[in-house]
Parts: sequence; C-alpha cells; structure tokens
Amino acid sequence: MFKKILIANRGEIACRVIKTARRMGIKTVAVYSEADRDALHVEMADEAVFIGAPAAAESYLVAEKILKAAKDTSAEAIHPGYGFLSERAGFVKAVQEAGLAFIGPDPKAIDAMGDKITSKKLAAEAGVSTVPGHMGIIKDADEAAKISAGIGFPVMLKASAGGGGKGMRIAFNETEAREGFISAQNEARSSFGDDRVFIEKFVEEPRHIEIQVLGDKHGNVIYLGERECSIQRRHQKVVEEAPSPFLDEATRKAMGEQAVALSKAVDYCSAGTVEFIVDKNRNFYFLEMNTRLQVEHPVTEEITGIDLVEQMIRVANGEKLTLTQADVKLKGWAIETRVYAEDPLRGFLPSIGRLTRYLPPKEGDHVRVDTGVYEGAEISMFYDPMIAKLVTMAPTRDEAIAHQRRALDEYYIRGIAHNIPFLASLMAHPRFQSGNMTTGFIAEEYPDGFTGGNLTPDVREAMVVAALFMNAVEKSRDTQVGGQIAMPMGPQEINWIVGIDGDDVAANILPMADHAEVLMGTKRIPVLSDWVPGEPIFRGTIGDVEYAMEIDRLPLGYRLTTDGVSRDLRVLTDRAAALHALMPEKPEPDTSKFLLCPMPGLVVAVNVAEGDEVKAGQALATVEAMKMENILRAAKDATVKSVKAKAGDSLAVDAVIIEFE
Repeated sequence: MFKKILIANRGEIACRVIKTARRMGIKTVAVYSEADRDALHVEMADEAVFIGAPAAAESYLVAEKILKAAKDTSAEAIHPGYGFLSERAGFVKAVQEAGLAFIGPDPKAIDAMGDKITSKKLAAEAGVSTVPGHMGIIKDADEAAKISAGIGFPVMLKASAGGGGKGMRIAFNETEAREGFISAQNEARSSFGDDRVFIEKFVEEPRHIEIQVLGDKHGNVIYLGERECSIQRRHQKVVEEAPSPFLDEATRKAMGEQAVALSKAVDYCSAGTVEFIVDKNRNFYFLEMNTRLQVEHPVTEEITGIDLVEQMIRVANGEKLTLTQADVKLKGWAIETRVYAEDPLRGFLPSIGRLTRYLPPKEGDHVRVDTGVYEGAEISMFYDPMIAKLVTMAPTRDEAIAHQRRALDEYYIRGIAHNIPFLASLMAHPRFQSGNMTTGFIAEEYPDGFTGGNLTPDVREAMVVAALFMNAVEKSRDTQVGGQIAMPMGPQEINWIVGIDGDDVAANILPMADHAEVLMGTKRIPVLSDWVPGEPIFRGTIGDVEYAMEIDRLPLGYRLTTDGVSRDLRVLTDRAAALHALMPEKPEPDTSKFLLCPMPGLVVAVNVAEGDEVKAGQALATVEAMKMENILRAAKDATVKSVKAKAGDSLAVDAVIIEFE
C-alpha cells in the first residue's frame, strides 16, 4: 500500500480524502494557493506545499506545480478529487510518466468517456439509449440556433468538457440558443480551458438519476445502486439521495447493468458515475459518464457501507475488488444537501467573506458533515461557493428527511449569506416529501424565486413561545446580582407583548416544577428547554413538538429561524410596546435609478453606453463570480445617464454599474 499520497485539490473533498487516508495509515500532502494558505485541508494534511496565486489557472490547474509538489515530498500517488485536473487525460499521463500512481481511471477511459461528445458517440455505438442531439463541433451562435431549431425546442446546450452545471444552458427559441451558446462557451473556456459546446434535445419532466460504478484493473466492474439528483438549480445539483424514490428494482437493475457494460467497454477502473435522464415512464437515456468521484458520493457510501475513496486508493495500488455484485446490498436511506455561500433571497447570488460563526450540527449515527471550512475561515471569490455537504441517514426516507430538517435548523453560519433556509424549505415541501420531483422542481415550485419558507400557524406560535421563554431566562439572569437569588424564570407579574409580522401577541409565562407554561388568552402552552443566554440555537419541546431555532439577538428581541423561516420577534412590556408603536419608521433608500452589482465579482462586459435607450429585460452587463457568469438585465425601460464600471473591474456588492435618468 502507498505510504504517502498527494491530494491535487482543495476544500471539502481534500479534507474528505485526508480522513480516509489517515484511517488507512497513509500520510497525506496538501497543495494550496495564496487564498487557501489558512484553509482546513492545509491544517489537516501531514504536509502542505504552496503552489501559486489564488486563481485556479495559476495554481490548482497547473500540472507542473502539482507534480513538483509530489516529487519534492516523495508522494507515491495523486488523488485528484473532483473538478480541476480530475478529468484531464493529459494530467494522468504526466502523473504516470513521472512514475506516480493516479488514483482514478486510466487516460483511455477519461479520453473516451470524460468528453461528453465522444462518450455519447461511443454509447450509441454500444447500443445504449441516448438523447437525440448534435455531437459535432459548432462554429458560432448562428449555427447553434440553426441546429437547435432542427432538433426541436427546447434544447440543452452543454460544454463538452463541462461539469457541475457550468457551461450549460436551456434554450426555448433561437434567440435563447444564440445567447446560451455564447455564455456556455465563455463559461467552458474559463472553467475548463475547452470551449466546445454540443446540443441535445431537452427531455421535459425529466428525473436525473445516476449509477455509481466501481472497477479494478483486473476487468471487474460492479454498480453500487443509484442516486436521485433531480433537485437542481441552474443545472447544479442541490439535493441528492440514495436510493431513488422513483425506481423499481427492474429499472435499477437495467440501468446498473447498462452502466457496467459501458464501463467495461472502456476498461474502466476506479470509482465513476454513469448519469441518465429518466422520463415519467421510467425510460432512461444516457447523458454522460463522470470519470471521477462525484460530489454526492457520500449518500452511496451511507447506504452501501462502502468507502469509495478507500476503494479508489486500493484499485490504484493494483488490488482486486473484494466485492462482487451479489455483495452489494442497499440498506436504509441517505439524503445530502449542498450548503452554499449564496443568498437565496437575492436570486442565489454568491456571497463571499469571513465565517464569523460556524457551528455545524453534531455528527453521529444520523448526521454526517463533509466540510472544508471552520469558524474564522474565508469564503473566496476564486472558487466554488460550497461550504459543506450535509448528509443524514435513517432506515426510511421519511426519517432521513426528518433528520435533515433538524440538522439544517441546527446549522449555524454567520458572516456570509447561505442557502440553508432554502434547503430547509425544500425538505419541508410536501411535493419533495412525496418523492414527486423532476429536474424542473425548483423552477416550478419557486417560479418567482425564494422569498422565505412557509410560516405555518404552529411554527408562528412556537416562535412566540420560544422568544418569551428566552426573554424570561435572560431577565432572570439580569436579576441575579449581588448574591441575590431570583426565580428560575424571572419576574412573573408582567404582561408581555410579543410583536411578529406587525401583530402584537399578549402573553405571560409561568414557572412550573420541571418546565414553564406560556399563557396566551385561555391557552396554556408547555415549554421545556435547557437553553441558556448566549447559546446560538434554541432547542426545546413546545407543546409536544421538538424544535431547533437559530437565534440572532436584536435590540428589542430575537430573530428566529427554523424550517427555512426567519422572523424578527420583539418582546416588550405592554407599556413599552405602546410607546414603541409611536416611533416613526425609517424609509428605505430609493435605488431604482441605478444598476447595482448584486454580488462581489468581476465585470466581464458592459453592453450599453451613456445616452442609450434600454428596454425592460435587455442585457446591460455581465458579472462573473465564483466561476459563473451572471447577466444583469434592465428592470424597466430607461435611458442611460452614465456608466460607472467597465470590463475588468472588480466590484463589491451594491457597487453602482449604471445610473439611469
């Protein structure tokens, strides 16, 4: 077995590989850019080597620097993680020529299946069902529009070397095909160094289901069940689960056997994934093969008990698989949500900055957190915005969802915006809970974007009770001075007013022998909690329901968040509430005459000039952040008064790009 391996990656996947290597007794070498000098993977590894500037093109994508780091540290093998150099056949060849082992498939398989155009041709030749499309090189946007019309709208434009939802667009007409081709090509060039784009028919009402395969260098290939990845936004997976709630055993077997046959056709060794699109009648079509470890691999590990990173290392060391297909048993259910540094209330725009508080839920029998950050770490604009992968496991899907909801409520992140409220809303959605989903789920259920979770009457009442309880505990602490002994719940002869959503709720709270009771009119609501002032999470039983709520202290109360719902609650005496009602409200500033940069990013293009007349929906500028291009459009008809930014400018959030008359 290898004594030392180098991980040619960063963030959570580097940390994930280090954990398995450490368990196997293998020493690890991390590489890092200037932006990652204080990163978690650098701290976890036995050794770390600096490889360059923050931009990936000057560090993580430079094969020569990776190989030099391996040579200088006497590493025997390289694990690429995913992204970056993981699917570059040229890199694999260079690793092998340097006398090192590559912990992944051979260059032949990467060449054959890592390229989407080539893989589709090979799949078709092998008799695998594929989606209709154009696999040839497309020279320009006009040709893309013509080909798209010939296939029949809607169509999908995809970067040949793409992955992770980058370089991908859906077009419903020729105009969108032209725009989509240009954007997909630009993203592909900047992310993968390969601007080839192909077009295929977009299957409506589709489900995205993929098969995990595992092969060795002795001709053995098995499949480890499937993952349902249909909950996507902008073609980026948001929620993954294993197994799929949609497949029956016959379809699972057929997809698995087809994935194995395709893998054997290219002598595939290592972990890989064959992705399919599945229609409502369980007809499935080959999409692509990812010749690497997938982001969502933990859900497969949890239901099979197989450590995929360990298997990759053993295969790279020349070992035979000790598992046969008959040994693979799917047990229980696992759900993974991707926690991202993005603001769902602002159209999921990227968020960068320092994690001033970072408290993930406690890991255990039902919770797993794969992360590459820590409290005080910085989320950079140079890399993918993923903070962590939150995985929950249970015997049944319903239980796995329940654990996921609880874990999301206990995931406390401050300093940047994040998508946990949106993830919690997804978990609470009746349609998701029923398993009735397609890749269009988010667009269909959130057509106007995410505006916050659904505040049910029960959750609203629970928030009022929690706020009153915490207020009583804090008031009790305030009276415990000078050796005096106060009542456990503080002074009780006070009528409280809890303000929420513009309503005032009159209530009081009484201490009991082992809990407290909140009085609202004639209603008595028991509450039991060991919360103490300063804790960022309220955990307790209200009525007969267990709750976890994130807490942000406000001058006159609390901001509470649970189940994707955030509300500000004001807790005042009845006299203070009456006086507060007389205070004037500060008006919001008018920004309607400005195009503001919605996220920190780099200006790629400004499409208008001073004096131009623009129409609602017209593209005004393009801003790139975290490797994704964002087209900013006019909200209404207007005249450009002045242009404040130009291509190449790095802008902060809310910086003015264009001023209108």
